[in-house]
Amino acid sequence: MGKPTGFLEYERKTAPYRPVNERVADWREVSGGMLDEDELRRQAARCMDCGIPYCHAMGCPVLNLIPEFNDAVYRGRWREAMERLERTNNFPEVTGRICPAPCEASCTLSINAAPVTIKQIELAIAERAFAEGWVTPHPPSRETGKKAAVIGSGPAGLAAAQQLRRMGHAVTVFEKARRIGGILRYGIPDFKLEKTIIDRRLAQMEAEGVRFVTEVVIGEDISARYLRRQFDAVLLCLGAGEPRDLHVPGRGLEGIHFAMDYLCQANRIHAAEHVEPPIISACGKTVLVIGGGDTGADCVGTAIRQGARKVYQYEILPKPLEWNEPTNPSWPYWPQILRSSSSHEEGCQRQWAVATKQFTSRNINVEEGHFVRVRWEQGRDGMKMVEEPGSEFSVKLDMVVLAMGFLHVKHSRLLEELGVTYAKNGNISVNNDYMTDQQGVFAAGDAHTGASLIVRAIYHGRQAAEAVHQYLSR
Repeated sequence: MGKPTGFLEYERKTAPYRPVNERVADWREVSGGMLDEDELRRQAARCMDCGIPYCHAMGCPVLNLIPEFNDAVYRGRWREAMERLERTNNFPEVTGRICPAPCEASCTLSINAAPVTIKQIELAIAERAFAEGWVTPHPPSRETGKKAAVIGSGPAGLAAAQQLRRMGHAVTVFEKARRIGGILRYGIPDFKLEKTIIDRRLAQMEAEGVRFVTEVVIGEDISARYLRRQFDAVLLCLGAGEPRDLHVPGRGLEGIHFAMDYLCQANRIHAAEHVEPPIISACGKTVLVIGGGDTGADCVGTAIRQGARKVYQYEILPKPLEWNEPTNPSWPYWPQILRSSSSHEEGCQRQWAVATKQFTSRNINVEEGHFVRVRWEQGRDGMKMVEEPGSEFSVKLDMVVLAMGFLHVKHSRLLEELGVTYAKNGNISVNNDYMTDQQGVFAAGDAHTGASLIVRAIYHGRQAAEAVHQYLSR
């Protein structure tokens, strides 16, 4: 804990975002910086002696030692705080920026007060560590002589690769894109996560001996059979890349795109990578984003920065509870309440309980969307969507982005050649040790859990690395 009476003496305070008119003119992070050290120590002092640290035991997917690093920050022992953080989290500089912070929802203070600023403190610890030079390579003390291949360089793949290398195995990470990072690099806009943040961590991993191979599609450029011969274990960290589609008339019109196609291309353009036409741009257009989650919000912020004339965001589910209190109405669970991201503050018109009926046009590009308002009723088999009579409406559109989530891992030639099987939800089936039904072939992250939080992908990558290590140590 921090100061015994800190939660009574200090109020929650967070660092502000940059002004809207400033941040929408560039692609830099929306954050206006961090609180000064004195204020951060006061915020850490709010961590109370709550007996059971639900933030750690229930809220944090990677089981961060939150009370311990809060106490260290309060006492000015920043290096000790980083040592605590590194025990559970490979990339606190990432989660400190983009994690939704379920730990804060589980904070005991959330019962009747504002929670500790755990996410902000985590980021401050990580950035202090980089600034002070405490983030150094940790190569293994001995080599095992075993080789592991990690397919995919998202958060699960990178976490697993770093853990396996530190255990002494020779690790090669294969990535089909031009650069390493997976969804961290290509799926998340720079205004949420600047790519220099990824690059400095990759430099550490390279110094530790992790080998990165890019622009290689396993199953096409390299066969799965060759991969099995060259490596003692294979870990699949492919993500959940199959998007949920919208099956309505007019779906085939030009100007309707999946969210990841849009975001990935925008990130490549911003990184000055070569992009094959057609270019997806919201400049001067009226844009509709369908889907109310984080990916949809990222599309909203991207469209605004590209110069969209107007941006709408529609969600088929009902509007969540508006909750203006600092407490958590569902403590210690994650509350289903209305949330607004930095992108929503920049000029987006949001609507809920709206279903799409069709898209129409007089030519090949979408020109109009047709919708109906719906309500949700409890039926015999669960919640049922019912259209509101006479509530149909239409909106003129130039571009539509489908951000309705992901179904499962993409069923590729690689997975076919490896002979892995799928669970009922379409993801890769694994046992309790993350191994598929093929000996020596493992899967972790969204490829086996389905689309989830980046912090959960890190956790599963770490756990899978331990399972692979146990397999290689037999």
